[in-house]
Amino acid sequence: MRKFILPLIASLAFATPALANDTRVEVRGGAIWSNGTTEATYGAAAGYDFDLAPMTFAGVEVSADKIDQSGTKVAYGATGRFGIKAGPLTKLFVAGGYTTKPCDLCEGSWNAGAGLEQGIGMGPVYIKAEYRHYFTGSSVPDSNAVVGGVGVRF
Repeated sequence: MRKFILPLIASLAFATPALANDTRVEVRGGAIWSNGTTEATYGAAAGYDFDLAPMTFAGVEVSADKIDQSGTKVAYGATGRFGIKAGPLTKLFVAGGYTTKPCDLCEGSWNAGAGLEQGIGMGPVYIKAEYRHYFTGSSVPDSNAVVGGVGVRF
């Protein structure tokens, strides 16, 4: 049975789908800064992109990110994105969504940003760079983040 299941799983993991609609998972890390301080951040996300036309797509994403500082907690996010396929392996996109509060004394925030995904070879693996601006509101200064990531499309 193992001789059948393991090759099947391996072939599914590295098969490129004929349709451009895809599910993706990724890990990411980078920096977030606000009010003169910069901290490391890391997290994971899962999403689904679907074609709107041959060169455009839209997608949704859920995420969990953590600022690497004591007193913070995992912030969960829901994001929508819209973009263009700049080549067979390249996606440029704008994104916007909401992220829960990253610490007990913080507030949740709306965010907007842009990014690039670049496929590696003809397989399902991609690398990613993304910028986001967090609109925190109240008397708390807004923050910015830049992250890089590695993901797999299914």
